[in-house]
Amino acid sequence: MSIKSLIRTIPDYPKKGIMFRDITTLFEDPYGLSEVIDSFAAEFQDKKIDMIAGIEARGFVIGPAVAVALGVGFVTIRKQGKLPAETVGVEYELEYGTDVIEIHKDAVKPGSRVLIMDDLIATGGTALAAIDLVEKIGAEVAGCAFIIDLPDLGGAQKIRDRGIEEFHLVEFEGD
Repeated sequence: MSIKSLIRTIPDYPKKGIMFRDITTLFEDPYGLSEVIDSFAAEFQDKKIDMIAGIEARGFVIGPAVAVALGVGFVTIRKQGKLPAETVGVEYELEYGTDVIEIHKDAVKPGSRVLIMDDLIATGGTALAAIDLVEKIGAEVAGCAFIIDLPDLGGAQKIRDRGIEEFHLVEFEGD
């Protein structure tokens, strides 16, 4: 079975007109989940990754497993106010307003090569903010990896336009 076939589509969620790509069905399948982890590990095994940063919350599911496969550590990028130690934050634009994501100030050593991971790339707002955040603490973004790309929304292209490698496993057009 392909990874794409294991992703459930839920129409009109969370609002009318949205085709929600639900990866919980992919995670329920041990072979599909293993294929996801193995595919990311194979793609980045020779890219000199020092750390993986997972974006809240689904980046917390895949990121640690890929980190173990690559023999590197894992750090979290969370919404403002969720991390207990001293943090660094970046504000970014949402469709209706702004939000802030943070990382622990001492989570990554300056000069480290960090792979940013999340489940899906759509418009790219959160991923671009994560790139800014990792660079703000003095690390280098070695790439961004996602299970799903929604190419019609342009987020993956925005990452590539910044000169950063973007990798995804499947695409769903028209979303």
